[in-house]
Amino acid sequence: MQARTSTSSAPHPLATHYTEVRARSRALAAPLSAEDCQAQSMPDASPVKWHLAHVTWFFETFVLEVFEPDFKPFNPAFRVLFNSYYQGVGEQFPRPQRGLITRPDMAEVWRWREEVDERIARLIASGGPEPALRLIALGLQHEQQHQELLLTDVKHLLSLNPLRPTYHRPWPLSPVAQLASTWIEFEGGLVDVGHDGGGFAFDNETPRHRQWLEPYALMNRLVTHGEWLAFVRDGGYQEPRWWLAAGWDWVRSQGIRAPLYWALPLADHALPTVFTLHGDMPLDPNTPVTHISYFEADAFARWSGARLPTETEWEAAAAPLPVQGNLQDGNALHPMPARNAASGLVQMYGDVWEWTSSSYAAYPGYQPAEGAVGEYNGKFMVNQYVLRGGSCATPASHIRASYRNFFPTEARWQFSGLRLARSL
Repeated sequence: MQARTSTSSAPHPLATHYTEVRARSRALAAPLSAEDCQAQSMPDASPVKWHLAHVTWFFETFVLEVFEPDFKPFNPAFRVLFNSYYQGVGEQFPRPQRGLITRPDMAEVWRWREEVDERIARLIASGGPEPALRLIALGLQHEQQHQELLLTDVKHLLSLNPLRPTYHRPWPLSPVAQLASTWIEFEGGLVDVGHDGGGFAFDNETPRHRQWLEPYALMNRLVTHGEWLAFVRDGGYQEPRWWLAAGWDWVRSQGIRAPLYWALPLADHALPTVFTLHGDMPLDPNTPVTHISYFEADAFARWSGARLPTETEWEAAAAPLPVQGNLQDGNALHPMPARNAASGLVQMYGDVWEWTSSSYAAYPGYQPAEGAVGEYNGKFMVNQYVLRGGSCATPASHIRASYRNFFPTEARWQFSGLRLARSL
């Protein structure tokens, strides 16, 4: 396929974005040692080295292999080692054993990234072709997802280290009074849901369609650590009436007593400590609770006399609001207290991903992308629930009102929290 020749001397916007995203990945890995980057803490998490290699594999496999003249892979063995779940591409190295991939070492992974970056830059500078540019844009969104996964996986890894190491310097905390909780009411009706066609979107955000909403209300802010502590002290984890049957089985079989990373004190009046990317910290009652499963979020909502919002309720409320909040770019890397607002919803973007009561399923008329990249979202539309809004680990340019994150009901190593809802 013959590429078009660009007549403009100005950098292609995609080239600029590519450079920024790839540099951000390097910056996120910078505080870590080679040993940190090698280790894998559990099957659901991946080593930092694997994340950095996999996103590079994406560009080499889906872009360069198809569109680069005289393509040659950096190392043919990497095609299997760093394939995540794309059956259409070929075999994958077992996910639970990614920490065993001691070779290539970090230096070789960085060399691979640099070579791929140079080749992608030449492809963009050549002016196309358009399908290649679309795949590069997809690859950048994919890398931003892995930037968030890198942070959450590192947090889980460091939490298991008896030295309780710090990834990032402690954030400056100034005393903030807890924002009072109020209900924000919505009249419901017929609403448009899904991506509106402006800018990038994943295929699972489409097609845009209409849904009917009954009148409902959302809590103005996220549920806090202090409110969750009241649930714990009231015996919330010991009372089966708040829990779905599968959730209660999970609580009992796993011995769950509190959110992930909490260290409960022996004395009931003392505050727990919480492991963060900044090390062990005293629990701040005014910060949003995080690292909870769908089961826990649903149980808390029942205990509160409320419920979780549907994803349509959340999107209809969030769509008119600016996409701003405590996101990765602010470098807090931890949920922060809600600030006073004149009225309305706060913390709709950033801080924590908000569990919804909606199963992750296809929108009416959904069609996955053609080829192996069609495996990106569609094949996971079973036994998962939708989360909305992004977190303190989500890049700001990656999130939007129509974005649909999804995880199984027991997952909680991600920055996941909740906002209460009720029907009117």
